[in-house]
Amino acid sequence: MHVVFVTSIVPDGKPATGYEIANKAIIDGLKRAGVKVTVIGFVWPGSTPLDPENTILLGEVDVRNDTASFSRKLRWLGKAVLTGLTVSSVKLRIITRAKFRAALASAEPFDAYILNGVALAGAFEDCFTGKPQIFIAHNVEHRSARENAEAATSPIQKYLFDRESRLLAGLEKRLCDSAAFVFTLADEDIAALQLDTTDRAAALPLVTEADPAKMSSRTIEHDLGLIGTWTWQPNRIGLEWFLREVAPHLDNDIGITVAGSIPADLKAAWPKVNFAGRVPDATDFVRSCAVIPLISRAGTGVQLKTIETFELGLPSVATALSIRGIADIPDNCVVADDPIVFAKAVSQMVRKVRSGEDMIRSGKVFRQAQQARFDRQLKLGLGRIEAVK
Repeated sequence: MHVVFVTSIVPDGKPATGYEIANKAIIDGLKRAGVKVTVIGFVWPGSTPLDPENTILLGEVDVRNDTASFSRKLRWLGKAVLTGLTVSSVKLRIITRAKFRAALASAEPFDAYILNGVALAGAFEDCFTGKPQIFIAHNVEHRSARENAEAATSPIQKYLFDRESRLLAGLEKRLCDSAAFVFTLADEDIAALQLDTTDRAAALPLVTEADPAKMSSRTIEHDLGLIGTWTWQPNRIGLEWFLREVAPHLDNDIGITVAGSIPADLKAAWPKVNFAGRVPDATDFVRSCAVIPLISRAGTGVQLKTIETFELGLPSVATALSIRGIADIPDNCVVADDPIVFAKAVSQMVRKVRSGEDMIRSGKVFRQAQQARFDRQLKLGLGRIEAVK
């Protein structure tokens, strides 16, 4: 079987976001199943595709809000209003529909489309005809946008997120209705997309490329380590909750280090927090931390940072939302949603690590179980394509 994997950002071998980590895991899984995969999409400026021989490159694009100028954001918004598209899809409308169709045609012959997320599929929604489709819903995007609207403090932001939520709800329904099969990254999202009464959906348990062997020689440099793209609103909601609600209840001598892209106003609001910025190696950073707080409070899908933490066997304290879609929770992870209980669990765990107690667990069994279930679930969708192609 030959599929065209339609994705906004193609793998470049340097995944910097959960979306990119998930993309590579899914493509690797397809290849393990014996599927020929041609990837079509854009690449970050200055990057090159990981597998150029099997990639159709549409050009370079930077869709990040935190690096965009005010004028670019206004152009995105204006174009979105004129076209009736979501802002996330408009950012990818930098080529014509004719050029996109020609790029798809250059991959012939192939058997099916795999529409990886809503952004590029929504930008050229009418171009995926004549062949069966699999839709991969990384998140329930309309629900995340609605949560963002509820958390917004600016009336303009609230309006924009409300608009995005309304348009995404329609787009996700059309993509699900058109698909021969839908994959989510968490079981809970199947019901949220109203697919729980069908036999056309399954959840894919992901794995990352975290190397558990590195844990044997780790040096602890930070008490608590958090890493992520904090300019993404669902992540920011979790970080603000942790800093506002949890941090005041921690032992006074516990330090907090936050790595990754961070909005300037958050840095100013919490001057005692060590904001480390982008780090050379995310895995090296997390393994240098005594305890990992997993702090998701909004959004859908699966939390890749949780999966990486469990694969490395690191001790953690997690909110219930942080472990969604994960069946086997290791015994060195405490689940708590109450901020005081969360803080108490973190403080106790840090004290144990400082006293020399070995809190590391083997992540090998967890990883093997995740990948085995991934492969079983993937076959369900591929079997449906075989039946209808």
